[in-house]
Amino acid sequence: MSKNQVNWDNLFTYDTLVHAIAGSVGSVTAMTAFYPLDTIRSRLQVEDSRQAKGVFEMLRELVNEEGFESLYRGLEPVLTSLCASGFVYFYSFHGLRSVFGGDKKQHSAAKDLLLGAIAGAINVFLTTPFWVVNTRMKMQGAKLRKGDEVLRKYPEYRGILDGVFRIYATEGPKALWSSTLPSLILVCNPALQFMIYENLKRRAQVILGTDTLNAMIIFSLGAVAKSISTVVTYPLQIVQSKLRYGSDDVKNKAMLQIFAEMIKKYGFSSLYKGIEAKLMQTVLTTALMYLCYEKIALFVFQILGSKKSH
Repeated sequence: MSKNQVNWDNLFTYDTLVHAIAGSVGSVTAMTAFYPLDTIRSRLQVEDSRQAKGVFEMLRELVNEEGFESLYRGLEPVLTSLCASGFVYFYSFHGLRSVFGGDKKQHSAAKDLLLGAIAGAINVFLTTPFWVVNTRMKMQGAKLRKGDEVLRKYPEYRGILDGVFRIYATEGPKALWSSTLPSLILVCNPALQFMIYENLKRRAQVILGTDTLNAMIIFSLGAVAKSISTVVTYPLQIVQSKLRYGSDDVKNKAMLQIFAEMIKKYGFSSLYKGIEAKLMQTVLTTALMYLCYEKIALFVFQILGSKKSH
């Protein structure tokens, strides 16, 4: 096959499926381990009256106000959504990478960034309804503070599919894809993250003279990649959370208008509210996800004798 030849048959291969399953399992495992930090991040992004504090102080505050179970509220739908999202993203990324040049020598930072963005866009269109239901379910049973009572306006959803069907029936399909625009812009987050991670991994393999990196190196590379991508895109994530929940103060408003109103009402710092919890949660979660993903994929390929490099 020539260097620039495109082979769409490579989109449907066993190796791509292994990457997708490993990425999905890794994502679910990592989120389960650090879910309370994600709960804090969500509550800070959605509830305007809740003041940002230290992560451990926030954990104590939620437990005192709503009980220990509040830290794991909505875990099941999050894992369901993450399982689907992880599978779609990893399958799309590695499938497209195989289609447009599976040879490891043809991999580059620019190509990884482009393929990561395309995989992210595919993921957004297919899984956004799950994340909309997700954000709402995290608020079910929450003891809202004065000023946030208006958030208590949705019925109890029994699960992801129940939420999708009920939102579609009562609010229409537009509500299920309400955060699509910021989510599409936010594909730069995992795309940037994948580009940095894959580039760092290639450099580490060259420096160390091995294709198999140890657990600590993989964890560290994942943490560095996610830290950079999170800081760059965090303000968009706040708008995304508000749109997913469907708060009255953001409905039918343009993204730039929401930014302007947040800055005017709460100051520029409101665009980074909860970033401490987000950084701790997302960096640890992503680093553990990469570790699980790499080890699961390596294990499966070794067991089945695949020569495919990942």
